[in-house]
Amino acid sequence: MRAPRKKSGRRAAATLSARLLSHITLQAQAGGDIVARFDDVALGLGKFSAEAAERAKRLHVGLPLSTFVSGNRETDKEVLVLVRRLAGRGLIEYRLGRTQSEDLVVIEPQLPDYWPRLPQLGNADTLVLSRFAYMRRRANEMVLESPRAGALFKFCDPRIAATVALLSTPQQIKQYRRQKDFPGLELLALLVDSQILFKASGDGLRSAEGDDALVLWDFHDLVFHARSTEGRHANPLGGAYPYADTIAPLPAVRPPWPGTKIDLRELSSAAVDAPSPTTKLLRERHSTRDFDNQRPITLAELARFLDSAARVQSELKMPLDHGGGDGDGPELSYTVRPYPSGGASYELELYLAVDKCEELPRGFYHYDAGGHALVPIEARGNRLDALLKGAELAMGVNAAPQILITIAARFGRVSWKYSSIAYALILKDVGALMQTFYLMATAMGLGGCAIGTTNIELFAKMTGLDFHVEGPVGQFALGRGAKPEPLR
Repeated sequence: MRAPRKKSGRRAAATLSARLLSHITLQAQAGGDIVARFDDVALGLGKFSAEAAERAKRLHVGLPLSTFVSGNRETDKEVLVLVRRLAGRGLIEYRLGRTQSEDLVVIEPQLPDYWPRLPQLGNADTLVLSRFAYMRRRANEMVLESPRAGALFKFCDPRIAATVALLSTPQQIKQYRRQKDFPGLELLALLVDSQILFKASGDGLRSAEGDDALVLWDFHDLVFHARSTEGRHANPLGGAYPYADTIAPLPAVRPPWPGTKIDLRELSSAAVDAPSPTTKLLRERHSTRDFDNQRPITLAELARFLDSAARVQSELKMPLDHGGGDGDGPELSYTVRPYPSGGASYELELYLAVDKCEELPRGFYHYDAGGHALVPIEARGNRLDALLKGAELAMGVNAAPQILITIAARFGRVSWKYSSIAYALILKDVGALMQTFYLMATAMGLGGCAIGTTNIELFAKMTGLDFHVEGPVGQFALGRGAKPEPLR
């Protein structure tokens, strides 16, 4: 007599579903239009059939992607269009779960065009966590993210977090899936798709993860770049005053240290009474946010501005000496420009979004600092509009700047030499260049304004450059000021 067969311990595969964010409601109107409502906003999504509208109601609890992504029915196609439109506006999250009532993992998109994909994985594949991936506590949740990823992963079961952490050491899937709390191939595939995991090959994990430009990045620098700019995360950004209700603002001037003061006012009184041209220029410098579009900046003025503030004045080459004195290292090239740069790296590049400039067509340009020339870059009109609109919103005005200068960095130019401080040096260089811009604009009777945000994903789409190869680290609005503004 045979013994009874033991029940298989294999668990059901997790289902990937799309789900509306909790504060979003969908309303189907009489004419077939579906409207998303949130925070007193009504967002039209288009016309859909009654069948599609009925299925869309399931988005509140989660609609499995498999039920409409590969379907051939018209209703499936409509639902896919609707979900895509919701996702493009950041109104969708995704859930992995083995039952409808319990989430294992919630996937929160960080990019507007994120769409989950499940690449094929085999038992022979070896997976390892990216060195840019990090797990942290967020309120009472554990989340896994990476500056390279298009989504953030919230683990609803702490055992999944513990098991994923084992992938800090390369694991062959055949062996890894024997873990008691194996998270499932679905999650692993999503993490590979998001570049949080990658397939390991050979011993050089750092070089196997990405291209040469990625090898040059330190972990903290790439996180800082991606999370302190716009475009690759969904966190609040800008002047949101997050602590206005909990902490008093710091005073504009620091309270003095105790002790006997050495009064400097009498010693500098002559300079106050008759300031030098440089001192006068520094004191007149101010931010201009409104521009006179009836008298836009001219191409000749722009040429003079760029020549005085950013043009390459000379070039030189010398071999790298590591301290041995033999001079047999690679030959390094350097330039001299009007503003200072850490290690004479001069990694900053200027890209001009031109809205209004006499004798220069509206468009997107790169400034060739070596040849003192503007090179047009073909960019879709809506992306140029979006770039200018972002600057308009950041300055809190009702019109775009006449010229928006995006300061981008060739990151490898600095990180090839410096360890741990590369990104910090780049930001210091940006500050030095912005002050140079301010002083030159003031000297020429033009207006300028530094802008604190940049959209690194939009820039990547406009230039075709990967965000870790060359990306924006600052912006500066330039044009003819509409009227004098008070000093501040």
